[in-house]
Amino acid sequence: MGSKAVVSVYLIISLCAAIFVTRGVAQMQNPQAIPGLFPPGLVPIDLVKCWSSLFTVQGCVLAISNSFFSGKFENVEAACCKVFSTLDANCWPHMFPLNPFFPPLLKENCARIIPNSPAHN
Repeated sequence: MGSKAVVSVYLIISLCAAIFVTRGVAQMQNPQAIPGLFPPGLVPIDLVKCWSSLFTVQGCVLAISNSFFSGKFENVEAACCKVFSTLDANCWPHMFPLNPFFPPLLKENCARIIPNSPAHN
């Protein structure tokens, strides 16, 4: 085997090992299962709970992701806006860590679509 092939094999094995070890460690740790481990207010945000309500509306996650990448909000429908408006604001920085300005923009756009929807707090 050439040196490039050996390096490639080692790289693939290392990546696979890193993926499986990280996955196993993530499944083993459940900080909310140990009462008193985190002080009140510092409990880690559960991203599954944050995103799960958006998955209940068909096409909502796709519309939001398209808006995130394009900056255009015309495909976000009222049902999606209603669900997004009910999300806890503490979820937003964890759901959109690369663009903290996106959730307030989406919430503001949703306030136009649903007039009685509260604007960003």
